[in-house]
Amino acid sequence: MADLTGGIADDDGAQQPQPQHQPSRGPRRDGNFAEEVHSVTIHARQRTFYVDLKKSGNGMFFKVSEKSRGGQKTTIMFDAEDLDKFIEAFQEMKSHL
Repeated sequence: MADLTGGIADDDGAQQPQPQHQPSRGPRRDGNFAEEVHSVTIHARQRTFYVDLKKSGNGMFFKVSEKSRGGQKTTIMFDAEDLDKFIEAFQEMKSHL
Protein backbone atom coordinates (compact mmCIF):
# COMPACT_ATOMS: atom_id res chain seq x y z
CA MET A 1 0.00 0.00 0.00
CA ALA A 2 1.41 3.37 -0.94
CA ASP A 3 1.22 6.03 1.73
CA LEU A 4 0.86 9.70 0.85
CA THR A 5 2.25 11.88 3.60
CA GLY A 6 4.25 15.05 3.62
CA GLY A 7 4.00 16.81 0.30
CA ILE A 8 4.35 20.23 -1.20
CA ALA A 9 2.91 23.52 -0.02
CA ASP A 10 0.04 25.07 -1.97
CA ASP A 11 -0.56 28.81 -2.45
CA ASP A 12 -1.89 29.12 1.13
CA GLY A 13 1.19 27.39 2.56
CA ALA A 14 -0.85 24.29 3.44
CA GLN A 15 0.84 20.97 2.84
CA GLN A 16 -0.55 18.98 -0.08
CA PRO A 17 0.16 15.23 -0.30
CA GLN A 18 2.80 14.21 -2.83
CA PRO A 19 2.09 10.81 -4.46
CA GLN A 20 4.46 8.02 -3.54
CA HIS A 21 3.50 5.09 -5.74
CA GLN A 22 4.67 1.75 -4.48
CA PRO A 23 3.75 -1.74 -5.59
CA SER A 24 0.88 -3.34 -3.75
CA ARG A 25 1.73 -5.99 -1.17
CA GLY A 26 0.03 -8.57 -3.37
CA PRO A 27 -3.49 -9.65 -4.17
CA ARG A 28 -6.05 -9.53 -1.37
CA ARG A 29 -9.69 -10.42 -1.45
CA ASP A 30 -12.37 -7.95 -0.34
CA GLY A 31 -14.65 -10.52 1.28
CA ASN A 32 -15.27 -12.87 -1.64
CA PHE A 33 -16.06 -9.98 -3.96
CA ALA A 34 -12.90 -8.44 -5.42
CA GLU A 35 -9.12 -8.75 -5.51
CA GLU A 36 -7.02 -5.75 -4.49
CA VAL A 37 -4.65 -4.76 -7.30
CA HIS A 38 -3.12 -1.62 -5.77
CA SER A 39 -3.86 0.69 -2.86
CA VAL A 40 -2.83 4.23 -1.88
CA THR A 41 -3.43 5.95 1.47
CA ILE A 42 -3.64 9.75 1.72
CA HIS A 43 -3.34 11.45 5.12
CA ALA A 44 -4.93 14.89 4.86
CA ARG A 45 -5.59 17.08 7.90
CA GLN A 46 -8.18 15.26 10.05
CA ARG A 47 -9.12 12.59 7.51
CA THR A 48 -7.57 9.56 5.91
CA PHE A 49 -8.43 8.59 2.33
CA TYR A 50 -7.96 5.13 0.85
CA VAL A 51 -7.86 4.73 -2.93
CA ASP A 52 -8.02 1.10 -4.00
CA LEU A 53 -7.87 -0.40 -7.48
CA LYS A 54 -9.76 -3.68 -7.41
CA LYS A 55 -10.56 -6.45 -9.85
CA SER A 56 -13.72 -8.56 -9.85
CA GLY A 57 -15.40 -10.86 -12.33
CA ASN A 58 -17.06 -7.78 -13.82
CA GLY A 59 -13.76 -5.93 -14.47
CA MET A 60 -11.63 -3.38 -12.67
CA PHE A 61 -12.95 -0.58 -10.47
CA PHE A 62 -11.84 2.03 -7.98
CA LYS A 63 -12.99 2.18 -4.38
CA VAL A 64 -12.38 5.52 -2.65
CA SER A 65 -13.01 5.64 1.10
CA GLU A 66 -12.75 8.48 3.59
CA LYS A 67 -12.35 7.92 7.30
CA SER A 68 -12.74 10.95 9.54
CA ARG A 69 -10.94 11.28 12.86
CA GLY A 70 -14.29 10.50 14.54
CA GLY A 71 -14.33 7.13 12.80
CA GLN A 72 -17.10 7.81 10.28
CA LYS A 73 -16.40 6.12 6.95
CA THR A 74 -17.78 7.00 3.50
CA THR A 75 -17.07 5.04 0.31
CA ILE A 76 -17.68 5.53 -3.40
CA MET A 77 -16.88 3.13 -6.22
CA PHE A 78 -16.55 3.70 -9.96
CA ASP A 79 -15.47 1.66 -12.99
CA ALA A 80 -11.83 1.94 -14.05
CA GLU A 81 -12.97 3.02 -17.53
CA ASP A 82 -14.29 6.24 -15.95
CA LEU A 83 -10.95 7.24 -14.37
CA ASP A 84 -10.14 9.77 -17.11
CA LYS A 85 -13.45 11.56 -16.43
CA PHE A 86 -12.54 11.91 -12.74
CA ILE A 87 -9.02 13.10 -13.56
CA GLU A 88 -10.44 15.68 -15.97
CA ALA A 89 -12.92 16.90 -13.34
CA PHE A 90 -10.16 17.23 -10.70
CA GLN A 91 -7.90 19.08 -13.16
CA GLU A 92 -10.74 21.48 -13.93
CA MET A 93 -11.34 22.05 -10.21
CA LYS A 94 -7.60 22.57 -9.63
CA SER A 95 -7.55 25.31 -12.28
CA HIS A 96 -10.06 27.26 -10.14
CA LEU A 97 -7.96 27.19 -6.96
